[in-house]
Amino acid sequence: MSDKKVSRPCHHCKSTSAPADTSKIHYEKFWLYRHCSSVQQRDQQAQKAGQLFSGLLAMNVVFLGSAFISSMIFNNVAITLAHVWILLSILKVLCLFWIIYYLLGTSQQPHAVLYRDSHAGAIWVRGSVLLFGSCSVLLNVFQIGYSTILVHCKSRVEIVFPSIEILFICTQAYFLWHHCKDCIQVQHNFTRCGLMLTIATNLLLWLLAVTNDTLHMEIESQLREVEQRFAGKALSAHPHWCNETTLCTCPNTTICSVFQKGYILLYPFNTEYCLICCSVLYVMWKNVGRRISHHHIPPTKPKFKLQGVVFGPLLGTSAVIIGACVFMMYQIQATSLVPSSQVFVIYYSYYIVLLPLMSVGAVIGTIIHALEKKELDTLKNPTRSLDVVLLMGAALGQIGMSYFSIVALVATNPRDLLNCLALSYSVLLIFQNITQNVFVIDGLHRRQTPSGKEEDTKEEQIREAYSQRRVSMLELGQEIRKASLSYIHTYSHQSWKRRVLREISFFLVLCNIILWVMPTFGAHPIFENGMERSFYGYSTWFVIVNFGLPLGVFYRMHSVMGLLEVYVTA
Repeated sequence: MSDKKVSRPCHHCKSTSAPADTSKIHYEKFWLYRHCSSVQQRDQQAQKAGQLFSGLLAMNVVFLGSAFISSMIFNNVAITLAHVWILLSILKVLCLFWIIYYLLGTSQQPHAVLYRDSHAGAIWVRGSVLLFGSCSVLLNVFQIGYSTILVHCKSRVEIVFPSIEILFICTQAYFLWHHCKDCIQVQHNFTRCGLMLTIATNLLLWLLAVTNDTLHMEIESQLREVEQRFAGKALSAHPHWCNETTLCTCPNTTICSVFQKGYILLYPFNTEYCLICCSVLYVMWKNVGRRISHHHIPPTKPKFKLQGVVFGPLLGTSAVIIGACVFMMYQIQATSLVPSSQVFVIYYSYYIVLLPLMSVGAVIGTIIHALEKKELDTLKNPTRSLDVVLLMGAALGQIGMSYFSIVALVATNPRDLLNCLALSYSVLLIFQNITQNVFVIDGLHRRQTPSGKEEDTKEEQIREAYSQRRVSMLELGQEIRKASLSYIHTYSHQSWKRRVLREISFFLVLCNIILWVMPTFGAHPIFENGMERSFYGYSTWFVIVNFGLPLGVFYRMHSVMGLLEVYVTA
């Protein structure tokens, strides 16, 4: 594996719209494809070979880590959590070495970054990386403090692992913030392998976090059932389990309670951080060796503005406030030993009202997209392709759980009030996911046509003509009047469609935020109501929830980012 040397220096390396000058391009070479005749053909074949090799590396790392985590779950005598932490620590140290090498070595080489992908690393994506990364750092600080207090009964690995995690999170967040748009043109294969190793490490961290979270939910639910049915008899029936849980308990101090509650509160942000980093790193991996022509560069960069939207923020804020009240009421009632069925009725009723509104808004937005008759953007865009795959893939979590719920509810007692509400909730959730995906994906594939573009173009032409030909003020006024009339005509025919799209997009953004908050911080009626669990059995239903719940949480967060893109480009 080697790269072609450049033949002459370049003084314009930071331009994103630089033409494909062959003297500056580092064509890829791979030993399997040296027999190819043309340089471009060798470059394409080497690019495919490099992607294949790095993908195989990531696949093997993920399988190895998954085997460790699965062994820890099913046989925690031979493979313990400490062994999994040691493996992940080794992977994180390797990733840290590669990131530091990229920052100080690869990216500093001449002609390393000739192009930057303007679609990658939107401000809310990088902001999410910083936000969730900060919460993950704070989470590990709480874990270190909690383990230090209980150092007499906990392993020292539980202090070392979070320390390495903090260093990994900070370095990775800095790397993604500054270099997520890079289309690196040197050391292609080494960069691909480093990116894939980092993706695999983040996936394993997510898998471990999800596994620990669901196991915690399982233990909590089992304890509630035991206390409800058998009162104090259960603990006496399992003295070994009782001794294990009471050996290492939090002392009755304020600081320990703060560490414990803070860790539980911030735990969901760690899973979101890992998934967002994976998506950004994947776009960087696709952009390695990519050469962007001037056709890929948008003429203007749209900005986020709240001008002209009223009903979307108003309805969305109302949904968020009502949802927060329902969530707090649910948390108070559902965490008691004998949760009332009334709280499940309120929870499902809120969803049954909100989901149809979101579906209707998405359908109206899709119809407006069709009426606008904008041209589809068919240019190659790895960021958009990944967004579509993530939206479709993450939606499978909620859709899959909903279908399993429908089967269980119809087969048991569909006429019961709670079952009817749960059944309606599952059906509406499927329809809402589908309509929202169609609306977002259709919006992401529309060409950006910012309002006022025609006026700006005509004004630039007028200024150029004025500076070159020095026309009279009368001629200049006539040109401005023509441009204004043309803009008013365009605005009167298209502005209402754009306003409705922005209202719908903003409303859906706020709705998806509250629908992300509620399951993220512990509202899981699909497990706690016990209907599906009694139908499928405890272990089977937990496998289903284990698969669907994390994907559903990620779907809501990723939908917010896609809807913000649609809002900005509307």
